[in-house]
Amino acid sequence: MTLQVHHTVAEFRRAANAVRTAGKRFGLVPTLGALHEGHLSLVHEARTRAAEVAVTIFVNPTQFGPNEDFARYPRTLERDLEQCRAAGVSHVFAPDVSEMYPAGERTRVSVSGLTAALCGPHRPGHFDGVTTIVSKLFAVAGECVAVFGRKDYQQLKVIERMTRDLLLPVEIVGLRTFRQADGLALSSRNAYLSPEERERALAIPRALTAAVSAFSSGERSVGALRAAALGELEKAGLRLDYATIADADELVPIADSALSGERALFAIAGFMGKTRLIDNVVLGEDPAPIASAVKLTAG
Repeated sequence: MTLQVHHTVAEFRRAANAVRTAGKRFGLVPTLGALHEGHLSLVHEARTRAAEVAVTIFVNPTQFGPNEDFARYPRTLERDLEQCRAAGVSHVFAPDVSEMYPAGERTRVSVSGLTAALCGPHRPGHFDGVTTIVSKLFAVAGECVAVFGRKDYQQLKVIERMTRDLLLPVEIVGLRTFRQADGLALSSRNAYLSPEERERALAIPRALTAAVSAFSSGERSVGALRAAALGELEKAGLRLDYATIADADELVPIADSALSGERALFAIAGFMGKTRLIDNVVLGEDPAPIASAVKLTAG
């Protein structure tokens, strides 16, 4: 099928409606663009679940803070379209800002509780921007299956909650983080890293791997699990926002003095140079980042 590129809400809505009218399921992969293999893994998953898949490419201004990288965020539309064609994408929705935020707009969608910890305090307003744009995309796409990566685990949980609360006709699928062979989680922002910074950034998957190893050996002390990871991060000089163990569903941080239980989120965020990186594992559920990356690459 030839890739169709849509730039207006009306065009994209008609295309999505036509798929369903033909009795077929519609798949959606929302992105900021600057596509990489991680995004394409979401496309491949969506194609197993839907007859036609759409990728949205939109650098959403409302999820960037005043001192963040909105202006310099990579915009590579022509390359993105080539990758979408090669991946079997049927539709791309690439609107202008004015199309998604009409003149005079003043509505935001907010999810409380799940945004109180982790990235929430460090990126004020970020999740309101995410839930606002995703709710708009869902409103335009209509009934569909939408695939997101688990690297943005908090974002995934917030979107799942929003979708349930607003009774939106969208099935949310979260796909395991796609990693390079050395364990680094793929991210469009990795392009900002110098070779030396990228090498030091490997401390993040090493730290998470150390925590997974300790957890697999029976350690449940949150303080001990964090300690297993913090040494790697400190040696690399990561300017840490947080390295937090939290409830994997409600995202409430667990104190160092407590025990983790049999399933818990370990999430890390911090700056390598000027580049903010995030990564996570769900202890008791996810494999070690480095081991799983090697297996994924080999397989």
